[in-house]
Amino acid sequence: MSDIKVGFEMRKVRLSLAVILPVRQVKDPQKNVRRYQTIRASIQEVGLVEPLMVHPQKDADGLYLLLDGHLRYFALKELGETEADCIISHDDESFTYNARVSRLAPIQEHKMIVKAVRNGVKPERIAATLNIPVGKVRASMKLLDGIHAEAVDLLKDKAISPKAIHLLKQVSCVRQIEIAELMVSTNNYTAGYAEALVLGTPKDQLAQPGKAKVKEGLSAEEIAKMEQEMESLEHDFKAIEESYGENMLNLTLARGYIRKLIDNAKVVRFLNGNHPDIFSEFESIAAAETL
Repeated sequence: MSDIKVGFEMRKVRLSLAVILPVRQVKDPQKNVRRYQTIRASIQEVGLVEPLMVHPQKDADGLYLLLDGHLRYFALKELGETEADCIISHDDESFTYNARVSRLAPIQEHKMIVKAVRNGVKPERIAATLNIPVGKVRASMKLLDGIHAEAVDLLKDKAISPKAIHLLKQVSCVRQIEIAELMVSTNNYTAGYAEALVLGTPKDQLAQPGKAKVKEGLSAEEIAKMEQEMESLEHDFKAIEESYGENMLNLTLARGYIRKLIDNAKVVRFLNGNHPDIFSEFESIAAAETL
């Protein structure tokens, strides 16, 4: 087995900001105000969490090119820092390492905030670190109140918005699970989709069955019609979902059979001579990577 080349050193080094040279110009980091201020507030409150990624500059001993972390670099300089923790990269590819990092889902963020508070970190400090209002931190702590554990498990790593999660609280636990399953199946986690599913929920599956469903711009009759249409769509979707696995299996077997057919020289000669259009379709099906 060939040796695997590690792309960066497995330790942090402390470097002076004066010897680090940005590879791209950030004329005004304040343009990306929210992200920049969050980074600056985090550094000010708890220090630099994520090291800068640098690469030694060729033919310039002691100087380093900054590959990743430009906003962190400028925030450190603005805060009067003169040094930073860095990781030395063996390659000078200036792609953004952060683009390869999966962002924290709202439910994961909620769990981290709750854990931090339980460990003694005050909500005010979390708010200062993340550069968000303390009210938002407290709201995140209560994000999953009233949400069934099975629905939470289905959505725990999904990019569902807090607003969509709050909408789920308007329906029963069983309906929450159904909506979560539909969101996962359709890969749609928007608040608009969640609201449509909630509006299409029968009254007996609402958290408060006696409370009328209200949506600005829609009459009671239109909401009732939406409920009927949504129920029909969900029924059709589940029917398709149930037959999907069997259909895919049949298609996979059929493609395998077609591949065997066109591997036979006699079959190829016959189809080419008598049914070239069918042979062309068979070739396309056999060459397809996905069904």
